[in-house]
Amino acid sequence: MNSLTPAPISHFIRNIIEADLASGKHSAIVTRFPPEPNGYLHVGHAKSICLNFGLARDFSGACNLRFDDTNPEKESEEYALSIQDDVRWLGFTWNGEVRWASDYFDALYAFAVELINKGLAYVDDLTPEQMREYRGTLKEPGRNSPNRDRSVAENLDLFTRMKNGEFADGAMVLRAKIDMASPNINLRDPAIYRIRRAHHIRTGDKWCIYPMYDYTHCISDALEGITHSICTLEFEDHRPLYDWVLDNITIPCHPRQYEFSRLELQYTITSKRKLLQLVNEKKVSGWDDPRMPTISGMRRRGYTPEGIREFAKRIGVSKSANNVDLAVLEGAIREDLELRAPRVMAIINPLKVTITNADGAQTRAADFHPNVPELGNRVVPFSSELFIEADDFAEVPPPGWKRLTLGGEIRLRHSYVMRCDEAVKDASGKVIELKCSIDPDTLGQNPVGRKVKGVIHFLSRAHALPAEIRLYDRLFTVSEPDGDKEQSFLDFINPDSLNVVQGWVEAAVKDAAPETRYQFERLGYFVTDRRDHQPSGKLVFNRTVTLRDGWTKS
Repeated sequence: MNSLTPAPISHFIRNIIEADLASGKHSAIVTRFPPEPNGYLHVGHAKSICLNFGLARDFSGACNLRFDDTNPEKESEEYALSIQDDVRWLGFTWNGEVRWASDYFDALYAFAVELINKGLAYVDDLTPEQMREYRGTLKEPGRNSPNRDRSVAENLDLFTRMKNGEFADGAMVLRAKIDMASPNINLRDPAIYRIRRAHHIRTGDKWCIYPMYDYTHCISDALEGITHSICTLEFEDHRPLYDWVLDNITIPCHPRQYEFSRLELQYTITSKRKLLQLVNEKKVSGWDDPRMPTISGMRRRGYTPEGIREFAKRIGVSKSANNVDLAVLEGAIREDLELRAPRVMAIINPLKVTITNADGAQTRAADFHPNVPELGNRVVPFSSELFIEADDFAEVPPPGWKRLTLGGEIRLRHSYVMRCDEAVKDASGKVIELKCSIDPDTLGQNPVGRKVKGVIHFLSRAHALPAEIRLYDRLFTVSEPDGDKEQSFLDFINPDSLNVVQGWVEAAVKDAAPETRYQFERLGYFVTDRRDHQPSGKLVFNRTVTLRDGWTKS
């Protein structure tokens, strides 16, 4: 970190690392981010990415990217590639090559054989129902399996035959021999290998037995020399098993596991199973739908990596509940875009305006941002026919109205003061056109002798470009959509989470590449869609976030 980099916010894991380095317990730190490639990453994973990679960066250490590919039926190369893209997009680089739990399958098997030889693992053929019965409950201890005292030789023979494919899927498991009376159910002889004939994305059909996560994870950490194994709080009760495995095999490194509270973000869900359900039932267009809390969805929505990293910093790291309002994330994105996004004008709900005295009217150059001159400027065309937002005109204005009304004046953004002289209506009485006049002496200056309070944006009809504008909002109408035991989370989907309108934009955005961000003045922050937008062709803009939090309770 250089002198211009703000000091990182302290938290208990950072304090532990500082103490470990100061005491000489570790000369350098190695962390890891170990997702399962069974879905796209979401905002909760973003917090973990920022924590693990951020700590490694701050302490000049290393962070490995390791895929937990021990459940082949649900994993795919698509998911693995998307995860790598997400980590890179968030601004992080992993240490060396991508690692996989399957890289260690031979070693994991050998360690299982070591446990059998030490009398610390046995093959069990109880049915799943029997195993649940023998496991006991939170209030009652478990009972030893009738197979717990099999000889080492018999266990080695059965485990070898399991590996060779002699038994049916689910017929047997290899269990660690720990303590069936332990108050921690995770230590009641947990399964560490099961039979499952499933094609693996990396090892193909080489294996028909696969190690369980709790067994695999700690050994993978140790083989990689991880110093601080950071995970979410639901794994706290698994830590004794993590330590037991490493204490009972011949391996020189024994990482320490630390747990922090997972992110619970209001107005969304972070269950991979439920996110997959949204995709499969076509409630959204895919994993990268801009309403999804996935990193790819947030990216397509127009969120910035910097804004997401700032959000992760703001919510902090602790063991206490981390239930966060979506407004905190949206606020971090707004603040980042404030000085990043060029400002242009767009019309979502157009109302035609005819200028009756446009002869001699001039165009004017305007900055893309009043406080960021390096973003440059563009010409704002003016002509006899304009578009304004229909909402900026009222025949009968409410109290405090500062926009356009019959006989009233407003300033056109970057242009003239304009007066509304006449409203033209269709047969149903709807206003379809305004006839207005400009004060020719007010281009770039205030009128003499009177004050004009309102400012509205506009487009020259002759120069405006058509654009598909996707108005995204929160996917759910309640803060905890999966918190109701009586109703499905699907019942709380916001019917107005997406409205697609045909709007108009300034010609200055004509050649914008996909993923170019803008502030549409007075309307919000928008981004060109990374899938469907075509520079100089079909223009597609996604609303990233409104200028203000419209969900704030009054």
